[in-house]
Amino acid sequence: MKKIGLLSDTHSHLDPKIFDYFKDCDEIWHAGDIGQFEVVEKLEAFKPLKAVYGNIDDAKMRAEFPLDLRWDCEGMEVWMTHIGGYPGRYNKRVREGLKTNPPNLFICGHSHILKIMPDHKHDLLHINPGACGVHGFHKVKTIIRFSVVDAKIEDLEVIELGVRGRI
Repeated sequence: MKKIGLLSDTHSHLDPKIFDYFKDCDEIWHAGDIGQFEVVEKLEAFKPLKAVYGNIDDAKMRAEFPLDLRWDCEGMEVWMTHIGGYPGRYNKRVREGLKTNPPNLFICGHSHILKIMPDHKHDLLHINPGACGVHGFHKVKTIIRFSVVDAKIEDLEVIELGVRGRI
């Protein structure tokens, strides 16, 4: 079993409440638009971090993290990228990848819209954790916490960190 803390679109802002909510997690996964490298340093000092770069991330971030990250977590194949879309509305690059090698779990960020939905066509679960930074059009900062047990997601929780404009 692995406990995961999932976030996206920090845009250089790391809400201190994240550390309380993710204290029992084994890993943190960041779906891009990290912002300043200080966010990476704080997260890596706290827990092991898996991340992808997003469209606002600079050359240093792009040198450190990939566009796409695929790995096995407790028997579940995971694909994380920043700009991906969602079931029925994936971008072309993601659609092609799903045709040839669909994962069990597809994670993306970018839209600042929290979505957790099954994709029956590709037999996967799609998760976008929304945004937890203070920049963007989202009204509420969100993160997700869940466990992966025997290739299945359990105990999935959406956590609201508060109104976007407030720290």
